[in-house]
Amino acid sequence: MKSKIRIKFLLVFCTVCLGLVQGLWAQSSSTGCGFYPKQKPAQSLRPASLQLVSDRDSDRAPIVGLWKFTFVSEGNAGIPDGTVLDAGYATWHADGTEIMNSGRAPMTGSFCMGVWKATEHSTYKLNHFALSWDPTGQQLIGPANIREEIRLGHRKTSYSGTFTLDQFDVNGNVLVHLGGNVKGQRITAD
Repeated sequence: MKSKIRIKFLLVFCTVCLGLVQGLWAQSSSTGCGFYPKQKPAQSLRPASLQLVSDRDSDRAPIVGLWKFTFVSEGNAGIPDGTVLDAGYATWHADGTEIMNSGRAPMTGSFCMGVWKATEHSTYKLNHFALSWDPTGQQLIGPANIREEIRLGHRKTSYSGTFTLDQFDVNGNVLVHLGGNVKGQRITAD
C-alpha cells in the first residue's frame, strides 16, 4: 500500500516538476521576442520606439512616418542618367532612427537602418547602412553607406533631395560610389 502511495506521489511530483520546468524554460529562452531575463524594467522607463506619435508630434518632426521612396541615378559609374537604382519603403521614427525596406532581393540584403537629424526647417540629413551580399546571398560583399539630404514639400506629403551610396568591401575599401536624386511620397493610414 505504501509503495502505491509513493509511486502516485512520485508520478504527481514529476508531472508538476515537468510542467514547471517547461514554463521556466520557455521564459528563459532567447527567441528575440523582447524578453531579457537579466533586465528588470523600471516602471518609469518608456523607450522612444514605443511612444505613440500623434498629429501634434508630427508638427515637431514632420518627417516622421512611412514613405515610399525612389533613388534615381545622375549618370555616374557608367549607369545612364535617370536609371532607377532602388525603390522601396522607409520609416522615419520620432527617436531619430530610420529603417528602409529596399526593393532588392531579400537574400542580397534588403534592409538598412539609419539615423537622421533636422538641419534646417523641413530639411533633413540621413546616414544609414546596409549589409550587401552577392546575388546568391552566400557571400558578404560588405557594408553599403547611403547618405541623403532631403527637403520636405510644402504640404509635408513628399520630399526630394540627393543621395550618395558607397559600397565597401569587407576590408573597408570603396568598390562603388554612386550619386543621384531621391524622391519620397508619404503613405498614410487613409
